Amino acid sequence: MKTNMRAMRAEQFSGYEALKLVELPKPVVSDGRVLVRITAAGVTPLDHTILSGQFHNVKAPLVLGNEGAGVVEEGGGADFPAGSRVMFWGAYGAFEDGAYSEWVAVRKEDLCLIPGNVDDAGAASIPVAYLTAQVALTRAGFRAGKTVLAPAIGGSVGNAVTQLARALGAKNAISSTTNHAKAEQAKALGFNEVIDTSLEKLSDGVRRVTDGYGADIVVDGIGGEVLSEALKALALGGSLTTLGYSASREATIDVTDLIVPQASIRSLNMFLQPQATVADAWNVIVPLLQSGAIKPIVAKTFPLVEAAEALRYLVEGRPFGRVVLTI
Repeated sequence: MKTNMRAMRAEQFSGYEALKLVELPKPVVSDGRVLVRITAAGVTPLDHTILSGQFHNVKAPLVLGNEGAGVVEEGGGADFPAGSRVMFWGAYGAFEDGAYSEWVAVRKEDLCLIPGNVDDAGAASIPVAYLTAQVALTRAGFRAGKTVLAPAIGGSVGNAVTQLARALGAKNAISSTTNHAKAEQAKALGFNEVIDTSLEKLSDGVRRVTDGYGADIVVDGIGGEVLSEALKALALGGSLTTLGYSASREATIDVTDLIVPQASIRSLNMFLQPQATVADAWNVIVPLLQSGAIKPIVAKTFPLVEAAEALRYLVEGRPFGRVVLTI
């Protein structure tokens, strides 16, 4: 019986070179935890934020990896019997060791069964993006017929919000890209309302697509100038939810972009969501995955030992779709 496992651990928070392959004891199943053999781990902007020393209240050394997919080995009971394929997200890779490893002891309430039509790499790229997207839409009062804007079609949350909004009956599910090639790629994948901001301003594009109406709901995971520009696209009484800052933590806003349409800015921190909120989101997401109405897009997979290269590719290569470690 194997008692050790390989993991990619941040020895300190100083950038890519601090990520090292280590041998650690295989986790032991304790009360309320399920031993999962990891088959794939999602690589997220949060992993990079933590590794570069830009995240609050985390301690090194830390095995990164906020989300993953794998197979239950023990402790899952009747809900998750041994051999079940599961995906998960939670405090892993931030406040405790995460999914860049061969095994994780996952809290039972963080697990979700993987639909049979989704492969491991796809499953590992679902939890963070789609849970965040669904919770953001719900909190913003989404319902069929609303107009939604989620910038960055190639990014995790931008893509997930666009897919969910479309699947749930949005009048318009709009996204954007700064890159002409990505705009063409989006079109080829069936995303028909993507604004190419190399050709027009984001707000102008939204007004064009919506015949001047604007967006009822904006979900922004980018920050910086994208947030300032997205505010100009809000419809009367609209809201912008800020939940990420991959471009920048600082944004300059024109207050009249809020005052004139009587719009609002809100925020979302997934780590603060109650369990029931996450469970409700899974209940929307899973049937849509099963029917094929939403589908994760994986740009590239890397082996576990190349975790630093995978993160660099995510951040600097800016791929269309998700980056995943296979384990």
